Amino acid sequence: MSDPKLDPSITLRFLAEPSTVNFGGKVHGGTVMKWIDEAGYACATKWAQRYCVTVYVGGIRFHHPIMIGDLVEVEARLAYTGGTSMNIVVDVRSGDMKSGKLQTTTECVIVFVSVDSHGRPTPIQPYAPATPEAQALAKSVRAQLDASRQLPTPTPS
Repeated sequence: MSDPKLDPSITLRFLAEPSTVNFGGKVHGGTVMKWIDEAGYACATKWAQRYCVTVYVGGIRFHHPIMIGDLVEVEARLAYTGGTSMNIVVDVRSGDMKSGKLQTTTECVIVFVSVDSHGRPTPIQPYAPATPEAQALAKSVRAQLDASRQLPTPTPS
C-alpha cells in the first residue's frame, strides 16, 4: 500500500517488564488482553482515522506463557470490514530478544466500531483483502464470528 494510513496492520514491540508478571514470573493473562486491546485499537483507529470502541473479543487462546524479560510482539491485522466495524486478528508472540526466535503465545479476534463524538457508529472505508492469504484470513474470521453468533446467550440466574 502506498498510503501508510491505509496499511491494514500494526505491530507493537516491547519487553515484558517486572510490573506485568505474577508470582510465577509469567505475565498476567489480563495484561496480555490489555495489550491485545491496545494493538487492536491502534489498528482500528489507523484504518478508520477516527475514534473506535471495542465491541467484541473472542476466540482468545493462550498457548504459551510470556516470561519476564521476553521480547513481546503484538500484531493486529485487519481481516475485513463491515459498514462501521473492523474485524481484526491479533497475534501475540514472545521469546528471546538475542536470538530473535519468537513463538505464538496468544491469539484472538477483536471487533471495533468507528464512532462519532456522540458515540454513534460512523461509516468507514471498506477493506478488500488483496492477497490469497488475506482473503483466507477474512474467510476464517467470518466463519469464527458466525459460529460465535450461533452460541446460546446465557441468561442471568
